Amino acid sequence: LRKMLDTILNIDPVAFSLGPIEIRWYGLAYLTGMLLGLFYAKWIVKKFNISNTQNITIQNIDEIFFWIVLGIIFGARFGYVVFYDPSLILVNPLNVVAIWKGGMSFHGGALGVILAIFFYARLNKISIFSLGDIICSVVPIGLFFGRIANFINSELWGTITSKPWGVVFSNAGPLPRHPSQLYEAFFEGILLLVILNTLLRKGFLNNSGFISGVFLSLYALFRIIIERFREPDAHIGYIFEYFTMGTLLSIPMLSGIIIVYFSLRRK
Repeated sequence: LRKMLDTILNIDPVAFSLGPIEIRWYGLAYLTGMLLGLFYAKWIVKKFNISNTQNITIQNIDEIFFWIVLGIIFGARFGYVVFYDPSLILVNPLNVVAIWKGGMSFHGGALGVILAIFFYARLNKISIFSLGDIICSVVPIGLFFGRIANFINSELWGTITSKPWGVVFSNAGPLPRHPSQLYEAFFEGILLLVILNTLLRKGFLNNSGFISGVFLSLYALFRIIIERFREPDAHIGYIFEYFTMGTLLSIPMLSGIIIVYFSLRRK
């Protein structure tokens, strides 16, 4: 296991170059996650006959894909600047949309996707929660690839540990650390994908909002737990000497359990 982790960590963050243009694994991870998510969402619509039961077609998925891509990219950048480094706004307000400078926030991207779902659903007169259930079912795919890319980039590493699977990140000092990126890749990616797919197969798409609520609450739970093994942002540190920014931003997502409750009650 240790040898495998070291092998992955030694992968060059640059996948390949086209002249002066560098194609990085991080960008490829985003692209792969989005495309696989698109195909999986289409499979859900076809497999579970969503066109007849929820009035959502494969064409709707194709159309909202562009909205979601914009929501992820600009929402993630906006969230990073506002939540993690608001001083960038004072330096130059255009930093809010300067995605080429790096710095992305999952919670900001999630807000961007929620807005995309809300406005697209209203514009096309389809159920917001039913559309949200489909989109939430595929999000773990992107989360998995994104966290693997974080690991390759040696960023967002964990706290110091004596565990045998601890990893030495060259830019984090000589001591081994928790590979928290891989913890997130497993729990927020693989495990959450399996749970949501099980709910799909059990017919919970008929409970509008149920899958959306489960995704929000389970993601928040997994993220809050893993944040205890993750090094806080150096320029922020621990808030109230205990919470990381990721923890505070995840706590409101636990309200997904309320969506689950009303979804079951409505059914």
